[in-house]
Amino acid sequence: MKLAAFRSGGRRRVGVVDERAGKLRPLAFDDDLAQQGVLAAVAYAAHGLALPEAGAPLDLKAVALEAPVPRPPRNIFCVGKNYFEHAHEFAGSGFDSSAASGAVPEVPIVFSKVPESVTGPGQPIWVDPAVSTAVDYEVELTVIIGRGGRSIAPEDALDHVWGYTIVNDVTARDIQGRHKQWLLGKSLDSYCPMGPWAVTRDELDLGDTTVRTWVNGELRQEANTAQLIFDVPTIIATVSHGITLLPGDLIATGTPAGVGIGFKPPRYLKAGDQVRMEITGIGVLENPVRTYAEETVPA
Repeated sequence: MKLAAFRSGGRRRVGVVDERAGKLRPLAFDDDLAQQGVLAAVAYAAHGLALPEAGAPLDLKAVALEAPVPRPPRNIFCVGKNYFEHAHEFAGSGFDSSAASGAVPEVPIVFSKVPESVTGPGQPIWVDPAVSTAVDYEVELTVIIGRGGRSIAPEDALDHVWGYTIVNDVTARDIQGRHKQWLLGKSLDSYCPMGPWAVTRDELDLGDTTVRTWVNGELRQEANTAQLIFDVPTIIATVSHGITLLPGDLIATGTPAGVGIGFKPPRYLKAGDQVRMEITGIGVLENPVRTYAEETVPA
């Protein structure tokens, strides 16, 4: 099942997507719960409740899609250097503060992005030359936790997954390198495009799911989740080791080779670019790149 958060008639709503038909059917969540986006459905599932009644179908083109989780309840967990080729390209970039311990990590590298960095499909990625001149893209399969837990065993981990979405882990490489850590360079305004919707876990085969990125129509990234260094169960077990995961937590699982920093010279995003990301079984996330202007960035 595909679920989307969207605006229609001035309200945020949640609906079931029929991508082939270009339709979605709004679910009868109350307005307060709908503010959480698809986490409304996660909450129902966590309490063993069936989804509420779906209304008459709407045309997808007639609504404004939002990030499926418009404001995550806490920071997004992220995994760095989790595809072999990307681990090597990043270790050789000069921006990798973890490279001293080897290109390929022995355990998952985990960092986070602040919730306020999230933006939706079709919304701009804002670049501000006064802040960063090295803005990069990273396509990532992202896990949505459905059932919480602490110190979850790998063999039980997928039972805690509600579903998946796409995240573009936009990164200011110069800030990342300057501060020798990843939070600041990953968390700027609009640096977490998400969408176009979320899918329940039965929609994806984690052993054979393709992830791709195009910039201005040029294929830059292409890999398969079978190539992850640390698979999704291992990641969940690692993050939950002493930290209680909660329903609605998000975990971005890492990006493959082909990011801008991997080219010589680097090929960073600039105003006017169009970024398109696709994960089979989920959909396509597209965002334009625009120059930051205070009066045009939504609060």
